[in-house]
Amino acid sequence: MLKEAVDGLNIKPGGIYVDATFGGGGHAKEILKKIENGQLMAFDRDIDAIKNKVDDERLILLNNNFRYLKHFLKYYKAIPVDGILADLGVSSHQFDTAERGFSTRFNSKLDMRMDIRNANTAVEIVNDYSEEKLSEIFNNYGELNNHKALAKKIIRYRSSKKILTVDELKMAIYELIDKSNEDKFMARVFQALRIETNQELEALKEMLTQSLDVLKPGGRLAVISYHSLEDRMVKNFMKSGRFDGEVEKDMFGNYFTPFTLITKKPLTPDDIEINQNKRARSAKLRIAEKN
Repeated sequence: MLKEAVDGLNIKPGGIYVDATFGGGGHAKEILKKIENGQLMAFDRDIDAIKNKVDDERLILLNNNFRYLKHFLKYYKAIPVDGILADLGVSSHQFDTAERGFSTRFNSKLDMRMDIRNANTAVEIVNDYSEEKLSEIFNNYGELNNHKALAKKIIRYRSSKKILTVDELKMAIYELIDKSNEDKFMARVFQALRIETNQELEALKEMLTQSLDVLKPGGRLAVISYHSLEDRMVKNFMKSGRFDGEVEKDMFGNYFTPFTLITKKPLTPDDIEINQNKRARSAKLRIAEKN
């Protein structure tokens, strides 16, 4: 949904825009086509993504987490901005690079770090977290019904052998894997570990909160999410400026909504895009304009 996301920003030729997840640079290149004397601030915590930088004086690319959005925009005197675009989730490069440990297809080390400068990997989570904490992660981030049993199996397995690789994790929980839909089940297990490893929901919450401070009135926020946890957070924030979705009232009973929804329902990819990229099938695009 590259075109829909960029079009949703309603780009002005002289505006300042943010690509919060630079990745392969696809969105950034489209934004640069539309701005003339404007500026694009881009973020990505993955050093591999920085290698995709395009040579354009209008682009400032920062190898950092978008949770520090306001800090860096303030440093570069780029506040207020006209639009922010964030394409969440794991990039195709990260999925397809075996040693990064994001995919169940490879028997690699359980790394899962989006920023390799961070000390802790998924190895530390599965080997050092308590049974209660593991259960909580699989429940909250993987939405797995058998989260308690999963945690118990991991604790039992690691008592005799450290879990270091994808295959060792699969062996630890083999009896609990839904054999009728193994790929989906393991995807949820990996999603839970990845979110915890990268503190993804905390970072998203911080970025969304800061977006209200840095967007000018009439500025647009466009977010593409890939699972219900992210989408729920984005939906609630765009609706109310809060993460519980409750719209605040002033002392006179008037509702306070910081955004006007441009998309009443999320946009989803068409069949052509899904056929070209199977990973796009779960994508949801929401767009809002700051009041």
